[in-house]
Amino acid sequence: MEYTQLGRTGLKVSRLVLGTMNFGPLTNEADSHTIMDAALDAGINFFDTANVYGWGENKGRTEEILGTWFAKGGDRRDKVVLATKVYGNMAGDGDVWPNHDKLSALNIRRAVDASLKRLQTDHIDLYQFHHIDRSTPVEEIWQAIDTLIQQGKILYAGSSNFPGWKIAQTNETARRLGSYGLVSEQCLYNLVERRAEMEVIPAAQEYGLGVIPWSPLGGGLLGGVIKKEVQGGRRAAGRAADALADTATRARIQSYEDLLDKHGIDPGEAALAWLLTRPGVTGPIVGPRTLEQLESAVRAVDLTLSEEVLSALDEIFPGPGPSPEAFAW
Repeated sequence: MEYTQLGRTGLKVSRLVLGTMNFGPLTNEADSHTIMDAALDAGINFFDTANVYGWGENKGRTEEILGTWFAKGGDRRDKVVLATKVYGNMAGDGDVWPNHDKLSALNIRRAVDASLKRLQTDHIDLYQFHHIDRSTPVEEIWQAIDTLIQQGKILYAGSSNFPGWKIAQTNETARRLGSYGLVSEQCLYNLVERRAEMEVIPAAQEYGLGVIPWSPLGGGLLGGVIKKEVQGGRRAAGRAADALADTATRARIQSYEDLLDKHGIDPGEAALAWLLTRPGVTGPIVGPRTLEQLESAVRAVDLTLSEEVLSALDEIFPGPGPSPEAFAW
């Protein structure tokens, strides 16, 4: 496994991030523990979750599964850089109650204590804002975060799904207050969806944030979905199926699969390897449902894409270009 610094921090993290969103809803506790053990054995030390994972009436279930895994001992917790998120409403479905979501100081205090309890740990290494909060002043958010850092409950703060301007505003406010500021941004970024290159990633680089792409396979689009359909395997579902219904998108995905088939490269591994070449990227989040999916993701770290392949990928999936040239001169 390769390691890098998380943004401007001294924290060393693996170039693959283990995403846990499937733990609970799609992968049972025992299998989730097996996957986490295998990830640790492969050298992955960066685990990502969120307080709402588990979804519906089972919000928090994913954090609980990590907690029972940590409780097994064997230095599991000490070896892991643990990241979770706050923003979503944790009240039961149909039981929305004021101050049980978003980024008020009250909810941050409540949410971090609940996450620590579920995770069975005394601190969270990276506490991430899952979304921007249009109602809470940034000064209030940093006051709450600095208090948690002083209490030893969290070490660093990060963002997720922030636009470039919000990254700038949040870190300029932190600078004015004497706070350390955001150290990472978790954003939607893959070959199919490259808009983050225009504003988000440049802002992250300017302020020393490590970029952590989520959905690196585009919801399954970049994992060889057409070939799997032809061979009678798992069919595309959700957003991937909707995207393939568009003739132009399907043609691009077919060209992508044909290119990689020509070079003998697994599509899913290529999509991850491409992200590892991108400026500012710390490491993509992989969310395996099975041990086999984890093993495939790990192989991507050792995959070197030739200039020929990289150029061809840019032709199939052109990026938006830099800002402001992408929309001006």
